[in-house]
Amino acid sequence: MSWEPVIGLEIHVQLKTRTKLFCRCESGFGAAENARTCPVCLAHPGTLPVPNRLAVEMTIQLGLALGCEVAERAVFHRKNYFYPDLSKGYQISQYDEPLCSGGRFSVPGPAGDLEVGIVRAHLEEDAAKNVHVGGAEGRIGGATRTLVDFNRGGTPLVEIVTGPDLHSADEARRFLQLLRQTVVELGVSDAEMEKGTLRFDVNVSVRPRGSSELRTRTELKNMNSFAFAAKGIERELERQIAIYEGGGEVVQETLHFDPSRESAPPLRSKEEAQDYRYLPEPDLVPLAPPVELVERLRASLPELPAARIRRLAADVGLELAEGLVTSGRDALFDRVPGDRRMVANVLMNQLAGAGVDPTSVDPAELGKLIEARGRIPRSVFGEALASSGEPGFTAERYLGEAAISDASALDPVIERVLAANEAQAAAYRAGKEGLLGFFVGQVLRETGGKADARVVSERLRERLQA
Repeated sequence: MSWEPVIGLEIHVQLKTRTKLFCRCESGFGAAENARTCPVCLAHPGTLPVPNRLAVEMTIQLGLALGCEVAERAVFHRKNYFYPDLSKGYQISQYDEPLCSGGRFSVPGPAGDLEVGIVRAHLEEDAAKNVHVGGAEGRIGGATRTLVDFNRGGTPLVEIVTGPDLHSADEARRFLQLLRQTVVELGVSDAEMEKGTLRFDVNVSVRPRGSSELRTRTELKNMNSFAFAAKGIERELERQIAIYEGGGEVVQETLHFDPSRESAPPLRSKEEAQDYRYLPEPDLVPLAPPVELVERLRASLPELPAARIRRLAADVGLELAEGLVTSGRDALFDRVPGDRRMVANVLMNQLAGAGVDPTSVDPAELGKLIEARGRIPRSVFGEALASSGEPGFTAERYLGEAAISDASALDPVIERVLAANEAQAAAYRAGKEGLLGFFVGQVLRETGGKADARVVSERLRERLQA
């Protein structure tokens, strides 16, 4: 039987506000444990929440970018559950009357746009952070004890829930990368996964290909890496398919993916809405966003990343366009003159590999360097790229170092290399043509990297076939 994956995502975006959602405590990453707390976010008796206006506006703006409808009336609910990182014993969230719902998010692809439904984007307070001690890599598996840092508790968080519209690990990865870039460009969050300001849960199930049924799903909890999410999805799909093909049934549960072991041990049975006993938050009135506010936020939306991918794909192809946009290098690409595909390749490969911040590069000087790429030694080009982000960088000091392409200068070096490697030369003539790269490397080493590799390759072929 052929199986089809069915994948939905719950993405948690921590908003970049100065203060928390319902109190005046400072938000942010890196403070000493439990230093940014107060009676409100620690749920002391008699305290009352007051909503953060900027967090509400950021949620609406993000919802509009996701193609959502903004509710005329949105209600905060209490989501009841017990966990050490939840000081109240409940979380102030939204349930059946969220701020934003019914959206569509398009991911450009080789076979057309992938349309992912956005069920809702709602505003809630983040939980505190459990710090697992004694286990490997700070994960719950193998930990001997857990400490709680309440600094994060009460930070404004948008939860984005997708429909079950993704059908492969790669689709999920591409969706998440494009969504992250959208969030960053809107300025509503840093979306830094290593700091926990972007986290996501993955709901996974499988069904017979061609079927429309939704089978029992499992949830991979708190993923914070695109690569780990894709790997976790692939392993969970394999596990579920093996269960069904063995005559068993998948149990609905929450799993904790361990990337070091590529395993996902269960944490607990998966909760449903009724398990949380949602009820309207009695200390907060419903939100009623004014029409003028919504339209002002709609008008403030920039050209979104998906639109830019489609625009750039006409010049450089979809893969390069997607890479440029989701890495944030397309702004530099638009300003660097020269052959578009060559510029895109340099930005996505050599410049990225050199670790250069694209915002620090002078586009005109980089354009000069790329245009001369075939005329200067590879080592000089690499050195120049590595320095291109430094203040006052100019391409001129590197353009004068022309590559050695004169056959009369290269032939003596080639003869010395062949004479010193007679066994490899014989092997090449016997059919091991992959050794050509070895000889090119030897000539480049002899010339200090200044030889023109293309000319060297041509001269070597002529000499070895003689």
